[in-house]
Amino acid sequence: MSRTTATVAASLPDHWEDLVTPALLGTDRRTPPGTAPGAKAPSDLLDAAAAVTVRRRAGLRPARPAERLRPAPEDPRPSLPPAAARRLAVLLADRPGASGGGRRGAAPDLMELLPQWLQAANARGYAAPPQALPALLDAARGRTDLRPAALRFAGPRALWLARLNPDWRFALRAAPGGGPSAPDLRDPLGIRRLWQEGLFAERVTLLTALRSRDAAAARALLEETWATERAEDRLMFLDSLRAGLGPDDEPFLERALADRSRNVRATAAELLSALPASALAGRMAVRAAACVAVDRTRDVPTIVVEAPHECDAAMERDGVAATAPAGRGERSWWLGQLAEAAPLGTWPGRLGGRTPEEIVALPVADGWQGELHAAWCRAAVRQRDAAWSRALLGEPSAPEAGGPGAVSLAERARLLATLDAGERAAWVAGFIETHGLSEAFQLLGVCAVPWAPPLGRAVVDALNIARDAGSYPWSFSGVMGLAERCLDPSEASRLDALLAIPDEPEDAAPGAASYWSEAFQRLVTTLRLRGAMLAELAPEEPAP
Repeated sequence: MSRTTATVAASLPDHWEDLVTPALLGTDRRTPPGTAPGAKAPSDLLDAAAAVTVRRRAGLRPARPAERLRPAPEDPRPSLPPAAARRLAVLLADRPGASGGGRRGAAPDLMELLPQWLQAANARGYAAPPQALPALLDAARGRTDLRPAALRFAGPRALWLARLNPDWRFALRAAPGGGPSAPDLRDPLGIRRLWQEGLFAERVTLLTALRSRDAAAARALLEETWATERAEDRLMFLDSLRAGLGPDDEPFLERALADRSRNVRATAAELLSALPASALAGRMAVRAAACVAVDRTRDVPTIVVEAPHECDAAMERDGVAATAPAGRGERSWWLGQLAEAAPLGTWPGRLGGRTPEEIVALPVADGWQGELHAAWCRAAVRQRDAAWSRALLGEPSAPEAGGPGAVSLAERARLLATLDAGERAAWVAGFIETHGLSEAFQLLGVCAVPWAPPLGRAVVDALNIARDAGSYPWSFSGVMGLAERCLDPSEASRLDALLAIPDEPEDAAPGAASYWSEAFQRLVTTLRLRGAMLAELAPEEPAP
């Protein structure tokens, strides 16, 4: 340090903050203490800053050495085959929006293939390559839908990494056992300590993980602190009981019907109504049956409805909301809630021993059919009753394919979800063959992947018909995207004939033919790529 610098530094304050303010504002607006204003003020300030910097660094005390990092845990799962590891690197290198939006072109969307690749790798029990973990965590950070599969594939080393990078802390919350203090589920003392002392997110994760392993232990844990929990926390904790819901949960849920929170009471009532043998379901059955009967004096047996005239305190305690939404009549609102919560097994005995199909086919007097059948739809979904879902869906070739009770596409999709995968696919294939693809998107979303051959053929045939008819091609982009992810890769060879650009009808949308050709090219390329991905994940054959 020069003598001038030392002289100036000696005349200036020791506090760094006293130098920062003049540096930010300028020495013409704020002269540093101990410095004369003028042309030399800026250089004096810099000299002083240099002196104070040296003084501060020289005065630092040696810090205690950081604790040595523990090695990352071992992952006992087998390593990926080399070709699959290279494929994973390519999929992770792709980023959404790289194409710049607009027309997609004929190239496959690699980010849309990543979820299927992860699912296949997890099914085969492979471990993630260590060098891929940062990119894998980055991908999961940006897409919450990827997180369960990505964290399962990433394994324990990803949690080790996540503790070192704040950007990846989501993994500690999302993965069971990922929290820094999360105990082994076989450690009762650790579980109790976390439940009593942990953060809310850690407690939800713990309860959910424990519920999947020991439903009774999770419920007992919740009962211990139930009275002291906040209402919004009680609601979230109660929702975790949906997994593994069974008759043993009834006493606790019955007590929750008296909860201070209306939302907690409503959730408890919903869960109890999903247990057809519960006392609440029995009470709802009595109330609903009193409102619905068969009039045999008419030429054709007809269902007659006498909706409730009031919503009493007992009905409210059992989860019936007394105030109807805007535009709904009170009596129809109350009837719908009663019929929705009553066990579906109530109706055959009440309505003359008829089957669900026969009950649904009966006329309903005085305009009550829509309300009653919509409530039965909700009950079939809640109670996972395939027989009633089948009856309410009706035949897929029926006019509008709505069935008597399906009031919307979303309702039909929920009913379909109660059927087994094969029946679901067959119903949707029949729907498409009769009605085309214009209303099939939501229905396709509940079908198992890869689509069963009849469903795949129905989708491809409908797309081909739409193309030949000169239909507006962008209307089918959603279905085409689903087909890329859900068609069986073996269908690729059958689609080669669709790659040529067809002649455009006179009334076709401009450019439609080239769009269709491009879309089918992308579909075929994607299916072949998916087939290659699955082949790469197959275990390597030992050398002879």
